[in-house]
Amino acid sequence: MKHIYLDYNATTPIAPSVVDAMQPFLTHHFGNPSSSHSLGRAAAEAIEDARVQVAGLLGCAQDEVIFTSGGTESNNLAIKGVMMRGAVAGSGHLIISQIEHPAVSAPAKFLERLGYDVSVVPCDANGVVQPETVEAAIRPDTRLVSIMHANNEIGTIQPISKIVDVCHKYGVLCHTDAAQAVGKIPTMVDHMGVDMLTIAGHKLYGPKGVGALFVREGLDLEPALHGADHENGLRAGTENTPYIIGLGRACLYAGKAISESPQRMADLRDRLYDNLQAGISQPLKINGGAVERLPNTLSVVFPGVVAAEMLQRAEELCASTGSACHSSTASSVTLSAMNVPAEEIAGTMRLSVGWTTSQEEVDRASQMLIDAWEVLSQK
Repeated sequence: MKHIYLDYNATTPIAPSVVDAMQPFLTHHFGNPSSSHSLGRAAAEAIEDARVQVAGLLGCAQDEVIFTSGGTESNNLAIKGVMMRGAVAGSGHLIISQIEHPAVSAPAKFLERLGYDVSVVPCDANGVVQPETVEAAIRPDTRLVSIMHANNEIGTIQPISKIVDVCHKYGVLCHTDAAQAVGKIPTMVDHMGVDMLTIAGHKLYGPKGVGALFVREGLDLEPALHGADHENGLRAGTENTPYIIGLGRACLYAGKAISESPQRMADLRDRLYDNLQAGISQPLKINGGAVERLPNTLSVVFPGVVAAEMLQRAEELCASTGSACHSSTASSVTLSAMNVPAEEIAGTMRLSVGWTTSQEEVDRASQMLIDAWEVLSQK
């Protein structure tokens, strides 16, 4: 029987239209974008077309989009770029939250080892970072606040625009890792007010190995890679033309789908939960269920069992027990920060639907999980 994929927060399949857009640049249009001949010019023009497509999804200027190798590099460029630019080495204060992806928390730890001060602010019981908590952590030497837009484990959406207002009140820059949000909910940078925003191609039906960083005009960053002056001097290295084309097409695809897809995904997510609750005799808890969440994400606690063992029994279902970047639920950054009890963390499963998920798949997945829970709960 065909596998059912409900792990879209880990990665998405490449959309067919994205593959079609990339194909010519893997074969015929192979020129170096920096070359002045016709093949080079064709590649360079296609990259700028892709930049326009990404900018269109974010509502920013074309020149404010910097292409990178993915979300991790974009986060590193944003955080290190601000903290290490134009200041005495090791001076300055950075604020992140307890629920950040390792692509944010690891650069922060690196900077801390270099002598920078880092504050890690908590979230509340629903996995939300409150603006007043950020404000309380701001100091005269604070240079940057980096708070994710939507949580990768439970889907909670952070009040980014309010956090930005707090940051700008004190003259502090604000970056958001929007890898999980872009393509699922609107991410217009002027509406949020952010100074920098991270995109990862493989989270919105584009290829792995490509991403982008929105950098507001006038912001001066230290480059993450030093070499030639590619990407406005912020990202040295010959551009990955086919993948950049793929990211641009994925953003174009997302821009057209954003008006309809969120509600469709929310309906499927809610159908999934309703099916599970109807078939399981004990109450199911939704992590972060009391606040606004991504429309595709259901983080649910199955009582009295270990979620990983359920997934082993439901072999045809592709889902996860938490972030794909952590090896086990015991290391769940978000659930631990929310003070979720250990037994509930063990019973937590992340189910994330996508643009092409069907009702039939949701119903089949529900029954697989109900069957697995019934067997395990009897032990």
